[in-house]
Formats: sequence, structure tokens, C-alpha cells
Amino acid sequence: MSKRNTILLVLFVIFLAIAIRLFTIQIIDKQYSETAGNNALKYVTIYPARGRILDRYGNTIVENKITYDIMVSPRLVEPFDTLALCEIFGIDRAFVRERFEQYHANARKIGYGSMPFIKQVSSEQYNAFAEREFLFPGFDAIARTARVYPINAGGNLIGYVSEVDRDYIEKHPDYRAGDYAGKTGIERAYEHRLSGEKGYTVYYRDARGRIKGHYDNGSLDKEAVAGSDITTTIDAELQAFGERLMKNKVGSVVAIEPSTGEILTLISSPGIDVSQLAEINKYYKEISDNPYNPMFNRTVQSAQPPGSVFKLVNGLIGLQEGVLRRETRYPCARGYTNGKVHVGCHGHPSPINLTQSIAMSCNAYYCYVLRNILDNRKYDNIEESFNKWRDYVTSFGFGRKLGSDVPYELGGNVPTVNTYNKLHGKGRWKSLSIISLSIGQGELGCTPLHLANLSATIANRGFFYTPHMIKGTEEFPLDSVYTERNYTMVDPKFFPYIVEGMNMSVYGEGGTSHVAQVPGVNMCGKTGTAQNPHGDDHSVFICFAPKDDPKIAVAAYIENGGFGATWAAPIASLIVEKYLNGEIADGARKDLETRVRNGYLLNKVPVKKRRK
Repeated sequence: MSKRNTILLVLFVIFLAIAIRLFTIQIIDKQYSETAGNNALKYVTIYPARGRILDRYGNTIVENKITYDIMVSPRLVEPFDTLALCEIFGIDRAFVRERFEQYHANARKIGYGSMPFIKQVSSEQYNAFAEREFLFPGFDAIARTARVYPINAGGNLIGYVSEVDRDYIEKHPDYRAGDYAGKTGIERAYEHRLSGEKGYTVYYRDARGRIKGHYDNGSLDKEAVAGSDITTTIDAELQAFGERLMKNKVGSVVAIEPSTGEILTLISSPGIDVSQLAEINKYYKEISDNPYNPMFNRTVQSAQPPGSVFKLVNGLIGLQEGVLRRETRYPCARGYTNGKVHVGCHGHPSPINLTQSIAMSCNAYYCYVLRNILDNRKYDNIEESFNKWRDYVTSFGFGRKLGSDVPYELGGNVPTVNTYNKLHGKGRWKSLSIISLSIGQGELGCTPLHLANLSATIANRGFFYTPHMIKGTEEFPLDSVYTERNYTMVDPKFFPYIVEGMNMSVYGEGGTSHVAQVPGVNMCGKTGTAQNPHGDDHSVFICFAPKDDPKIAVAAYIENGGFGATWAAPIASLIVEKYLNGEIADGARKDLETRVRNGYLLNKVPVKKRRK
């Protein structure tokens, strides 16, 4: 083949390819012609109603109201009554001028498109606008929904919805500028179910950009699909009651149903007031500047020493390892002393056995227990015995994320051999070096959710269900991770000894939890006082009830609250009473509720002033 023929053949192939492509675009694929004529089309987004959020009894926690976005097509705007527009929406001329300066600067990019002028105006403002819309050529409105909160509780639990930004869109390509999404709490965790699916209506314009009607008789229109409702495991009334108890205090209260792992309350205080959620952008700076950090969800993000409630774990490990029995007795002379090491304790009878040690919260007792676990001769060295102890502890869920559906859950900390090799040097530490672990201090860190889960584990006598805050439905069945039992490494036969000690703590002589007694309820509890180098100690309490058929397990962690029985135990016991009895009994219990609700502890919590 000659060179000339080769060139002609190549040109023919190129021409044929172009012709086929043009035929496909213009004749076969109608979508391309529609896109090419996009300047003549106007797509009006139909935003779906977001799914409602309900509590465990079907009470509405979050619902919707209709709002409107006022849109403007800058190229279609004609001279209008600026003063009238400002009066309708409560804005000033400077606002209007600033908006149109932005539109002018981006005129080529905007073209005949529409831009948001004012977002989420009320129905009253929209009606006033609609009556006089003829005065404002180029302006129109799009209906959308905004969140409404019938119950004043659960701000951190529910979370907030706000407009997506560029970073969010990059990570979620299905979203566009102007869309809204859940950013925290349940709204974030279940965005895929709550959000629904957008629809749109397609109109065509004339040469001057004016709307002439539905394009292609509405063949391209798409209806919006509303988001799915979600039923939570939360008891909204109990949540609101707990938040009132926690007012003017820093800390958390978490309640779980032991038989299912369902979270009944998830209280972080101070928290976000639900009245601020619907207009989070308006209040964001105020919330962010609050030195007590209301956006910080302490229930799953505040990992602190568990204090004396951790004695229950060490007691169970000692029983499983065979170095402790129910009748084992140890002395306490206001603490444990060995050489230069001294761990103090309060005054109580001595010596005492296992159940008494729980009831009286003896520190010395658990110093003996931990040393016997770590110095057990069946292990070759301290590192081997410590690793075994750590395995036991993590089987209770400590030192890792529990896997709940609460966003931003932290795993806390259980120290490792490397931790102490770095602190003391390899081969240079022993059981006495880490004796603070015996009473839940030292390098241990856990969240209030971990502590509530510990209470539920003991209530179940050795296993727990992964905590969760959403109920399953036929459409969205619960993930199996939330229905499977998680067993600890401790034989269930040892748990009744611990349960007996917790029951004695509430009702027995010398028990530290007497304040938690609830009329008609057989309660089991354990106080804790977590040492704090930055002020007053933290007040800790875990409990469950009833003893033999547990319906609720609670953990209360009150920062800088002092002894466990001072604030945490009263608050947790009132939560139990409200849930099981429906009300707080008259007399001493009502007086206790009043004392707790009036308690002001914010002045005890050291805060750093934020730079402005």
C-alpha cells in the first residue's frame, strides 16, 4: 500500500470514529443532548423529609418542620423593592448588597443557575414573600425540612445536622453543595438511613432564561424519597431526668439494659442544649468557647482511672487464678504498707473477707490480691503473669473500643509490659512497682461506657452484649455483633461472690453505698473514688438492679465530685429508681433528689481559659 493510501485510510478511520461518536451522542444517548442544553434547563431540587428519631417507647425525640430556602437567579433579577425584601426577612441593605457583589464576581460560573439567597426561613416569612413574590423577579423558594426537638434532652446523644462542606463532599461524593448531613451523634451514625433520597423537577427556559414549563412532559422528573424513621433504645423521659440531675456538674451517666446491651441513657454534662441544635451554626462559637466543652461526649471520649470499682475485676481475676477464695481474709491498718510503699485506706473492721472487702471498699485487701496474682509461681516471671492479668482485663472490654454504635468511641487504656519497661526499665519492675493498679489507678483509663458495661457484665454473671443505641427492625435488622454474647475469661461460677459483695455494699454493715438504697428495689452497687492530681477526686459509682433479675445497670462518673457516695451513688440510684418505679419516693428520696438537682460543682472543675 502506498503512503498516500495509508494516510487516506487513517483519515477515513478517524472520520468514521467521529461520526459514530456523534451519532451516539446526538441520536442514541438522549442524555448527552439534555446535558448539552443544560443552559436551557433548570433543575429544581426536591429535598426529602429526614427520618424521625424515636425513643424505645415510640415517643418522638426528633421530627421535622417545613422551612424554605429563598433562591435567586442573578441573571433574571430586575430592579426590585430592596426595602420590602429586607422587611420580610429581617435583613438590611448591606446584606443584599454583599450577596449581589458575590453573584457579580461569579457571574460566568453561575450563568442562568440559581443560588441560595437566605436559607431556612420560617413558614411565616415564606408566606409573606409568596404574597409579594411578583415584586422580586428572579427570586423563588425551595421547600426543605429542619429539625424540631419535642423533648428537651439528649443534645449530645442526638447530634446535629448542618450543611456539608468541601471536605465532606470529597469523602461523600453523593452529596452536593447545599445538602445537609448529620455531623455528630445518632444523626451522624445513621445518616445513611435518615437522609433519604433527593428528587428534582426539570424545567425548560426560553432564550431570556424564563421558565416556560416542565421539560419533556416531566419525563426526567424524580420524586424525593423520605428518610427512614429510627427507633432508639433510649428512654427519653429517663434521659431528661438524668440531665436535670447532672445540671451544673461535669461528668457522665450511662445506663444499659443488661439482658440486651441496649443503652437507656447516655448523658454527658455539660451538654448541648437541644434548642441550639436546629441552628447549630448560630450557636457554634458560643458552644465552642464554653470552657467545659459541651461538644465533648464524655460518655465515650473521656478515658479516666476507674478507681475502686475496678477492685471487682481484680477480685474476679484472683478467684479465677486460684489465689483468692470467698473466705480469704486480709488485714487493713488504714492501708497497705510494704517498705516505702504505702496505699492508704479508710477505717473499718479488720481482717475482712472478699465480700466484706467489696462492701467496705478496702484498698489494702486488693493490694494483697494483685500481688498474689502477679507473683503467682506458676508463671516464670512478672512479664508473663502481667500479660495474663492484662488478658483477663481486656476480656471485660477494657483497653479497646467496645464496638458500640456511638460515634467517636475511644478504647481507653490498659498498660502493657512495654509501658512499664519504659517507665522502670526492663527487668527492673515488680508487682509492688505497679500496686496502684490494684485499686483502679495508675495507667488505667476507661470511659463511663466501659464502666456501665462492667456493671452489666456482673449483672449477667459473666457476659455482656455490645452496647448499642438503635433497635433493629424488619427493614433494618440489628447487626449480629449486637446480639452475640461476649464472655469474659472468668468462670461464671465466681460472679455470685462479687454480686453478694455489691449487695452488701448497699445494705450490709459498714457498706459504702447505703445512700443508694431504693424502696422496694434490691440494689447491688460499688462506690469508687478516682484519685485526681488536678483537684478534688472524681466520684464514681456502678450499680445494677434488681439483684436477681437485672433490668438496668448504671455507671455515674462525676468529675471532681469527691467520694463515690457523695454524688455518683445518689445520682445513679435515682436513675434506677426512676426507671424501675416510675417516680421518686416521697420523704428522704425526694430530699435526695432535690439536693442533687441543686448541687453546683462547676466551681470545683479546673478549666483553661480559651484564647480569643
